Amino acid sequence: MARVSTSNADAVTFSDLSRNPRAVAERAARLGRVRVTHRDAPDFYLTAADREEQRERTLATASRLFLALVKHDPTARALVIAMPEVFPWVRHLTSAELRDFTLELVEAISDAAELDVDATIQEVITGWRASARIKADPARYAQARTATSGDFGPVEVSA
Repeated sequence: MARVSTSNADAVTFSDLSRNPRAVAERAARLGRVRVTHRDAPDFYLTAADREEQRERTLATASRLFLALVKHDPTARALVIAMPEVFPWVRHLTSAELRDFTLELVEAISDAAELDVDATIQEVITGWRASARIKADPARYAQARTATSGDFGPVEVSA
């Protein structure tokens, strides 16, 4: 069986899983999870259910901790102070924007933990990073702030 090391998991090919599912399942049980690579499709993880349930409880605990911090400190001061260490680009945001980003991120983490909605966290980070990227370039920021007029045509929405 192919043994390629990845962060926190060994990898096997989809063919390995097809040919010897018991060995791959035993490896996943022993390691907690294995990455299954597939030439024509996205990789996936084969994970022991108890490990996944533990990860869900861990995320829920972290989420509740962040929400409690925000509840007891509406300014989210401790979290706001920590944000530049995690996201260095926040230096381009105003204090109000940094606080808004922090609160929006905490809410997205809560949604991931409580509602099993994982994509929202990355959407929040991506949106605020895009704002910081524009604000980091004075010419682009000035251009983004200029008034517009007229009809720019139909908007295409992709799913």
